[in-house]
Amino acid sequence: MRLLVSVFFWLVVTAGVSQADSLSDRQGWKVIPTEQSYSDLVESVKAAVKAEKMLLVTQASASSGAKGRGLKIPGNRIMGVYRNDYAIRMLEASVAAGIEAPIRFYVTENSDGTGTLSWKTPGFVFAPYMEEGGEALAELAAELDGVFQTIADNAVASR
Repeated sequence: MRLLVSVFFWLVVTAGVSQADSLSDRQGWKVIPTEQSYSDLVESVKAAVKAEKMLLVTQASASSGAKGRGLKIPGNRIMGVYRNDYAIRMLEASVAAGIEAPIRFYVTENSDGTGTLSWKTPGFVFAPYMEEGGEALAELAAELDGVFQTIADNAVASR
């Protein structure tokens, strides 16, 4: 019986993972399904970040971790992007907003092997701190909204 329950649990978990597909639109997010493969999209985002003179300061991937454990799940990579001059301006406006940096792109693999690029817009990320951060934080968020959109546009246009 224990084996049957374990097999059932495994089937339920893996069925949910294998059917996961691109993210849907949600408030404050930009979601761009692409025709690029997941791995090509990851590389395109890296190149677009560099071309925009931003820095890829963090990366995390549950799919890479799972692969190291002998498991296969759809690709996903969180890519934290920022730059020190933006960090200084952010902190001058609101120390509390510092917890939000770096702002992240999220690359996910769809069931057909293509990738989707998603991110919370900087304006949305910094919205809870606007009262404290005032006009300086609002200007920074608007500037970063443009930077992140440019990175995304270049990433999905390449290849």
